Amino acid sequence: MDRDLSLNLARVTEAAALSGAKYLGKGDKNAADGAAVDAMRRMFDTVHINGTVVIGEGEIDEAPMLYIGEEIGTRGETDDAVDIAVDPIDGTTAIANGMNNAIAVVAVAPKGCLLHAPDVYMKKIACGPKAKGKIRLEDSVEDNIRRVAEAIGKSPEEMTISVLDRDRHEDLIRDIRATGARIKKITDGDIVTAIYTCFEESGIDMIMGIGGAPEGVIAAAALKCLGGDFQGKLMHYDEAQKKRCQELHSDLEKIYTIEDLVIGDDVIFAATGVSEGDLLKGVRFKKDNKATTQSMVLRLPSKTIRFIDSIHDLRHKPEYAK
Repeated sequence: MDRDLSLNLARVTEAAALSGAKYLGKGDKNAADGAAVDAMRRMFDTVHINGTVVIGEGEIDEAPMLYIGEEIGTRGETDDAVDIAVDPIDGTTAIANGMNNAIAVVAVAPKGCLLHAPDVYMKKIACGPKAKGKIRLEDSVEDNIRRVAEAIGKSPEEMTISVLDRDRHEDLIRDIRATGARIKKITDGDIVTAIYTCFEESGIDMIMGIGGAPEGVIAAAALKCLGGDFQGKLMHYDEAQKKRCQELHSDLEKIYTIEDLVIGDDVIFAATGVSEGDLLKGVRFKKDNKATTQSMVLRLPSKTIRFIDSIHDLRHKPEYAK
């Protein structure tokens, strides 16, 4: 893929963040998500790709834009054919409630290289580069924590594991605490938390638990760029979800490795902070109708990590004006 695509993808996530941030703390997560979707779609129309959305805002009959299977980009004869995974706002509940760590994200890889994950749950485990190859989803919580701790030079008691704050994780939390490890519960947004495992200063050593499968693939794309590791297993809770998995030829028995979720070494990931976060600053609306954003762009095979601080004059972007 053209390396210049990286900056254009940052423009896509910036657009989503600027639109979604206007709803911070207003209690309407659907409005925030809808605004981010619309903005992301408009910007994609300017990007020189032959893109197909493999992870998006739902099915064609459920979402007006960025639905699974939608073709986007300028679609010129010489444009790269790519798979696209998007989450216009990872953390819509956080936006609605004025909370931290909501981001706008997109991952892109050559056509056929991203798993077409159905909108079901996924059991997940992830870690940073120093522990790559040490996690096994089928093993016990204790064994995984012990191996990762040894790889990164910590004791289990010094480990911090991030878990979504959900009732379904009661047994998992009990098992983690039995090892002596700390737990950091999060209310929303497990993509950014997975990324934290690759930055020692974040204090997060692993993620465990059950979250969305689409978010799992996007997180795996980011971790692959950062040298981290990820495994997941699809989970269905009713016959409709099971049928959808079958339609996408998803294997409900398979433990997907990071190499299964993101094939090859040509990947670009971009994220822009929507609300204030530990990794990325949120959108800040300034005087004189200006706003600032902070984005992170990751790329394989170079393993480049870029942080981009931008100042937007909204007078020249009327669609984002307050």
